[in-house]
This record gives sequence, structure tokens and C-alpha cells, in this order.
Amino acid sequence: MSSLANRQKQGEDKPPERERKLVIGVDTGGTFTDLVFVDGQGRARRWKILSTPDDPSRAIIQGLRELLGDFRPEDIEIVHGTTVGTNAFLERKGARTCLITTKGFEDVIFIGRQNRPLLYDFMVDKPEPVVNDTDILGITERTGPDGSVLRELGPEELQKAVSFCKDRRAESVAICLLHSYANGENEKKIASYLEKSGISAYPSCEIIPEFREYERTSTTLINAYLGPVVGGYVEHLEQALPGARIFIQQSNGGCRPSINIGRYAVTTLLSGPAGGVAASMQLAESMGLDQFITLDMGGTSTDVSLCAGDFTYTREYQIQGFPISLPMVDIHTVGAGGGSVAWIDRGGLLKVGPESAGADPGPVCYGKGERLTVTDANLYLGRLRPDDFLGGRMKLHRERVDLLMKGFSSELCVSPEEAALGIIRIVNTNMIQAIRAVSLERGLDPRDFVLVSFGGAAGLHAMELAQALGMKKVLIPSMAGVFSALGMAGSELVFEGSASLFISDSRQSYDRIMQAFKKLQSRIEDSIPDSTAGATRKIRSEWLMDARYKGQSFEITCSFCPKWEREFHRLHKRLYGYCMEEAPLEITAIRCRLRLSRKDNARDLHFQEHVDSGQENSRFHDCQEARIIFEDGLKTVPVIYKRQVKKDSCLSGPLLIIDDFTTVLVPEGWKVAEKKGHLLAQLK
Repeated sequence: MSSLANRQKQGEDKPPERERKLVIGVDTGGTFTDLVFVDGQGRARRWKILSTPDDPSRAIIQGLRELLGDFRPEDIEIVHGTTVGTNAFLERKGARTCLITTKGFEDVIFIGRQNRPLLYDFMVDKPEPVVNDTDILGITERTGPDGSVLRELGPEELQKAVSFCKDRRAESVAICLLHSYANGENEKKIASYLEKSGISAYPSCEIIPEFREYERTSTTLINAYLGPVVGGYVEHLEQALPGARIFIQQSNGGCRPSINIGRYAVTTLLSGPAGGVAASMQLAESMGLDQFITLDMGGTSTDVSLCAGDFTYTREYQIQGFPISLPMVDIHTVGAGGGSVAWIDRGGLLKVGPESAGADPGPVCYGKGERLTVTDANLYLGRLRPDDFLGGRMKLHRERVDLLMKGFSSELCVSPEEAALGIIRIVNTNMIQAIRAVSLERGLDPRDFVLVSFGGAAGLHAMELAQALGMKKVLIPSMAGVFSALGMAGSELVFEGSASLFISDSRQSYDRIMQAFKKLQSRIEDSIPDSTAGATRKIRSEWLMDARYKGQSFEITCSFCPKWEREFHRLHKRLYGYCMEEAPLEITAIRCRLRLSRKDNARDLHFQEHVDSGQENSRFHDCQEARIIFEDGLKTVPVIYKRQVKKDSCLSGPLLIIDDFTTVLVPEGWKVAEKKGHLLAQLK
């Protein structure tokens, strides 16, 4: 019996923990913080509140109080998707960090790869470095690529490392020695010595024991840079909610306990968007969808991901040009959200984004902003209703938008209506390019996929985007405005790891590969926090491997099974148009992913919101109309509230469908049907 199984058995023998009454998914975005509450009967409630960028936990606590009133933290379980790490990196507000590496390799992080973002641009600006060259220490030691120690790490080098970091008042230290993926003992010695001196250390062998020095150094350095920030934020949240069980959403689509989350800070960079993809996977399963593309448009950005039966993962994610070589849900992000700012460049051309107005000051219509945004353009065109925003809790200021749109349009020498339509055209074009990036640019036809649209702003744009791409169906989930938070509430626990394994001819090495996988899985099981024991069920493992044809420079990750070679050839042909079935295969690394269902998992939730009787029709009126400006002119269209859409009913555009936290624009030529509480739109 494995160590994990032993701990689970011990957990079962303990007195049962008092039942948690609420599972809460919390998605903190740049503009809004979304909360979804799931009670013991699987019924869901939702809430949305403006984010508090100076301290994201304030919006979470306020949201809990507004919806729950007086509550006991020990009665709740929170799965939290956070942008704290991402924002800290983009704003360069991480910890004071030093880097320790093998002597002679101090400049690896600055040299990088020869790839250029713009091949013919001689004026490319490199991103601001995470560390200065004066904060990098090269120490005398050497490990060979086979793991043999060629030069021992002496005690004087250990003392030098401590003195170097203390002199620079380092809060965090990244350790990335040459070939430590094959033998990490020297990294562990340095880390132990630093930790005894009160300095947080992050050895690469614990987070990414894989070859390719630049990518390993970049990933380890960013993890160390963000570790104290993310860890400190989560500790602050735990103190504000004493007794609550808190999990943190990861970029791989799963979550992990908040304990020691700072050690894995780099895995949270895409935690919010990954929650939306996870929810879409659950929805697709219930709706019988195999192939879909997600469109998550919030206040700050739009996130797009393609799913063909399962998550699509990547290890080539970059943040401001720095690679993160850990498996993440493959999400393409563009600066095209409801809060994206419209501006005029030096040549007099209209631009939209990537800068966002955020939660403060926010768009002009929120009452404080002075720069027009996509949300303001939608309001001006009649696609948003001032009295129905956030379920009627927040009134939009149309008069402020009218005034600023008039001045803005005069600078462009067009009418205010044309300026507003221009803003929508540009932001739509940006999102169309994002969808093409995850489909057409990878040899997949978007017309074969359903567009799953969610996020507060997506419903106003989804059908126009689908029509431009030739897509015939758009699915708008129930609770689309807080869909990522819903996905977090149903998220599984996921623990994963990797190990370098160099095999030049895989045909004679099956037993060796099996033993390596078993060793890796045992290592991952030993690293799982004790807090999960007794609180999980349905453990599932996935074995993956990085392989390539002998002589190639880059690998493909495929599933490991008795006939894995056949799977590799099939995958290679889909990606590159050919395969070489007679060529020998090389293996460079193996990967193991463990999935564990949380005891209080809300994964079986049917995506339906529970509504108290009497509350449903408080704002609704039988007949309403809106005057909306389309590309072909002004039209008067019916307005329908989503809760008034009857089961199995079918509606034809143009019309406006209003939900509490999102609005759906149905253009002419589209029809919308209610399916299992969701809206399924089809092009006639």
C-alpha cells in the first residue's frame, strides 16, 4: 500500500470532520471578484463585487458578508483563483531575490534563447529583468549530465552563499545549478544551509527537474520571486478566515491545499482562467460536447482555450517574454476586456487595449473613470441597460459616456455612433485573432467547434465573433457571469511532478520506464500534504512522457501505455502532417499527474442557480424594448430576462437577454434555445 493510501486509511479511522455547509469558488479578477456558493444540497448562489487591488482579500470578505451575512469561517471551504502572483510579476513587486548558479553560468538568464519576438525589429526592448547581475552568485561546484558529482560543493561555498544573500538582504533565493535535474543534492545542500540562516530558498530540482538550463532557471527564478508574495497573501486570507479550509486554484486546471502554496507560486499564474476551462469541461460532459473553444471575457482581458475531449496543456507559456516550463492549461490571453481603454495613437488611429481601467477608476459609466472603454461603447450603443447592471445593484452613468464619446469622436473626425462601433470592431478583431491562434494556427478548423462563452462581458460579443469565424453554435452557460468561480467550486485536487529520463532507444526499455514512473508517482504521493488525507476519494493517475524521433531537438508529450509509440506517431502526424513509424524514439522526461476528488467537491453540480421564491420577478416587467445601434443601423429589439426564458423555448434575434451578471446580444440571423438551463445559440 502506498504512503498516500496509508494516510487516507488513517484519515478514515479518525472521527469524521464536521460537515462543511458551503463550498465557495472565488475568482479574483482585475475588475470584479466573483463568488459562487454551493450548499450541502448542491444548490448554487452567485455574487459579484468590485475587486480591491490593494488587498484582494477585502473584496472576498465583503462578498461573503453581503451574501451570507453572519457566517462561521469553519463552516466553509474556499477554492480561490488569484491574480496576486501575476500582478506582482507584471508590476515587478515581487520579493527581493537572489540567484545562485554554477560558476560560469551567471548570465544564462540574460542570454536566453536566440528567438526574437520580432525578427526584423532592431529596436526590440527586452523585458525588465527579475534580478540584477549584482544579485547573482556563481559558486564552485559541478555535476555531470549523468548525475555524477564532478566537483564537490565545499563548506566555504555554502558560507559564501549565505553571506552573499544576507549582504543583499534577500527575501528569497532561487537555486539553479548545472545538471541538477540529474542530481539535485548540491541544490538541496545550499537550500538547507540558507533555510537554517532564515532565508527562503527555492531549488530548481523541487519544481522543475528537467534539462534546458534557460527555461529551468527562468521558471525557478520567477517561482522564488513570487513565493513570498503569494504565500504572504494566502496567510493573510487564512488569518482573516480562521478555521476555513482554503484551496488555491492552479494553472493546470486543478487545485491544491493552501499550505505552503508559496513554494509553488509559479503554478498560480493562470489560476483564474484555468477555473473557467475546468468548468467548461464539466459542462461539456453534461451536454455531450466533445470539441469546444472557450471564450472568457472579463473586465481586464479575454482568455481563449481549445478543448478536444480533454484539457489542452502547454509547457511553452511565457509571461513578459520569460518562459514558464511547467504544464499549464493552454490559454491564449489578449488585453481585450470590458475595461479595455480606447485611445488614439500619434497617427490618429483608434486603438483599444491592452491597458484596462480596472476596478478603480473603472470605465466612465461606473462614475469615476475619465477614459472610454469597451463597456462604455456597449452602453452608448444600447447593448447594456443602465438599470440592470450587476442585477440592478450598480447604476451606470449614461450621461457621462455621452459627453466623453462626443469629444472622443470629434478627435477621430467621425460621429459618436461610428466611434463606438469602431471600438467594438477593434476589440472583436483582437478576440478573433486569439481564437485563430488556438485553432487555425494549429491546424484545427474553428467551424468544427462550439464556442462556450462566459465571463461578464463575453455575451455581448460571442455571436458576432462566432459568425466571423464561421462557427455555427454558441453555448452560454447558466451563471456565465461567474462561471470561472463555479469551476473552482468543483475543481479536483491535482498534484504533479516530472523527472528527467534519457533513453536513446525506447524499444528495449519498457521495464525501465515502468520503474521510473512508479518511483516518480511515489515521490509525488509523499509530497501531498497530510491535510488531504481522509478528505479525498477517487484517486486517478496519469502517466505522460516527453518523446521525439531520434535526432529531433524538441519533444511531444503523450500518454504512456503499452502501445504508447502508436499514440506518439498519431499525435506527431496531427501536429506536423507526417510521422516516421520506422524511426527510433527517444525519451527525455516522464510526468505523473494525480487527481483526487475533494470530499466536499461540488463537481456534480448541475450548473443551476437556486433562487428563492418571491425574489425571481422583483425587477422584471412583461414587455420591454431596447434601441440598439448595429452595423446596419438603429433597431428596436425586445429585451428578455434570462429567468423568463422558458424550458425548451426558442427565440430569434435580434434581441437582448439580460442576466444578473452578464448580458447576451443575439444578432439577426441567430436563434437561441434553452437547453438544461443554458442558452444554446445557432446561426440560422
